[in-house]
Order: sequence, then C-alpha cells, then structure tokens
Amino acid sequence: MRQLFQEIAVPTRGKGLYAFTPQVRAWVEASGIRQGLLTLFIRHTSASLLIQENCDPTVQTDLERFLSRLVPEDDAIYEHTLEGADDMPAHVRAALTQTHLAIPVADAAPVLGTWQGIYVFEHRRAAQTRHVTLHLMGE
Repeated sequence: MRQLFQEIAVPTRGKGLYAFTPQVRAWVEASGIRQGLLTLFIRHTSASLLIQENCDPTVQTDLERFLSRLVPEDDAIYEHTLEGADDMPAHVRAALTQTHLAIPVADAAPVLGTWQGIYVFEHRRAAQTRHVTLHLMGE
C-alpha cells in the first residue's frame, strides 16, 4: 500500500464554482497507483468542495443563486463581520456544503460519472487562491 500527497492551488475570481478535475485526473494518473482511494480536503473556512455536473454551466449558476438566497449577505443576525459583509455568510455556506471528498480510484483514474466534475465552490466575493490537499492511498 502506497500513500501520496499533493497540494493544488485553485485561483478564483469571486463567488462561484471553479473546476479542477483535469489537474486531479493528471496527478492520479501520474501517481502510478491504479486502485485506491483519493481524499481531497480544502484548507479554508469560506470555500468548499463539490462534485457537480460539468456539462451545463447553468447548473453552477443555479447553485450559486440558490445558496445566495438561502444564506444572504448583510443579515442582521450575523455578529462576525470582521472581514466584511460576505465573511459570515461564506462560513455558513461552507458549513452547509463539504470541505472534503472521497473518490474511489480504479485503473489509475478517479471514478467519476460521465457528467461529474470536481469543483472549488468559492463563497467570497473577492478573488482568492484556494488550496486543496490531495491524499491518494492504494496500489
């Protein structure tokens, strides 16, 4: 059994979904591990990870609209506004979504459905660079 680690930087331009599936696929393929388990972890509290449809971009737009309605900015219930009006809503959105993913690996590739892509879901308005740690275990 082997284990490998890698960090991928994903630049964002504000709220929305940012695909990084090709980088993940390339790293898994180059790893030499044919069967195993890939774990991804985002090292931030105001962004998250999603596996989501990668064909129709309106799915991504609709997800962003839905979360914006569910978790509005400038709500009077928030005390934590240290980094701006979008700070606490970003934390709530990250709490409602996922900070880690587990994806099986078979034949040296992540096992994803035909229309599935791996995304950083940015919850802040400003551009960021998000860091995702990849851990691959297998043989």
